Amino acid sequence: MKSYKIALIPGDGIGTAVTEAAWEVLARAARGAGFGLDGTSFPWSCDFYEKTGAMMPADGIETLRGFDAILLGAVGWPKRVPDSVSLHGLLLPIRKAFVPYANIRPHRLLPGVEGPLRAGSFDILCIRENTEGEYAGAGGRVHNGTADEVAVETSIFTRKGVERILRFGFEQARKRRGKLASVTKSNAQKYSMVFWDEITARLAADYPDIEVANYHIDAMAARMVMAPESLDVVVASNLFGDILTDLGAAIQGGLGFAASANINPERNVPSMFEPVHGSAPDIAHLGIANPIAAIWSGAMMLEHLGEAGAAKAVMTAIEAATARRIGTEPGRHKTQDITAAVLSALG
Repeated sequence: MKSYKIALIPGDGIGTAVTEAAWEVLARAARGAGFGLDGTSFPWSCDFYEKTGAMMPADGIETLRGFDAILLGAVGWPKRVPDSVSLHGLLLPIRKAFVPYANIRPHRLLPGVEGPLRAGSFDILCIRENTEGEYAGAGGRVHNGTADEVAVETSIFTRKGVERILRFGFEQARKRRGKLASVTKSNAQKYSMVFWDEITARLAADYPDIEVANYHIDAMAARMVMAPESLDVVVASNLFGDILTDLGAAIQGGLGFAASANINPERNVPSMFEPVHGSAPDIAHLGIANPIAAIWSGAMMLEHLGEAGAAKAVMTAIEAATARRIGTEPGRHKTQDITAAVLSALG
């Protein structure tokens, strides 16, 4: 029987509960589809940092390299460990090592979920460049603590980086409804964003079957609120994609439904899958965390692994549960009740 090695990093706060829920669902889906999931859990977290002085061991990256995929819960506990420490100690090293340059986030209303908009159905796939751009980390501070202090943060856009994320977006649009929206701010950022627009136009010639539209970030934010049904695949830089995907989560009903995949399309290293709702320490002890985003992220993992049938079965089970209004309102159902409803629908 075919089996996949999965690294489980539950992390902090509600991350542990939602990862446990997702793993239970994924394991059942795998059994039903006739393949195995071999999970190894790692305690890397803010707890681990307080005990060891590091978010993960020095050989953590090499340890993860041997897995087929990584399923992450959530990382962070700001009152105990600064976010700058937890982020730079765990998530960013993984991203830098494995170059998961395509951050994929699906945004649509699940059955039974009432979003904040009057819009009907919409299905947006946001693709965020995940390794460079505004989050490249190039810069510094001088004259610290004086009236002359200066902080510089430099965005880094490479031709390779921009081309590969746009080409990935075009390929996704080809699999979906054939529409791609490229998001920049080229009227104000005349170097990096004009560069992005030029590459978009050049690559569009390779995809004559794809309808391409260019938006400024502010116009795209308005369109996602006013006409989300008009959008299919949206591709943006690291910062702009970060903002738009939180907006996407809001219009789909909240962060409890916000799944994501950090993909390296070359598939020579493990890609990472995670809900993006954060660790929510304030409710971590209440047992009311919504595991749907984590389960949905797990379905994306199965699809990436080539198990499309099992991935579809998990999504169908999620939709069956939300159609019964289970997990559709914050705090109304316990984590275990939502998980049980998805498992029951999975069969």
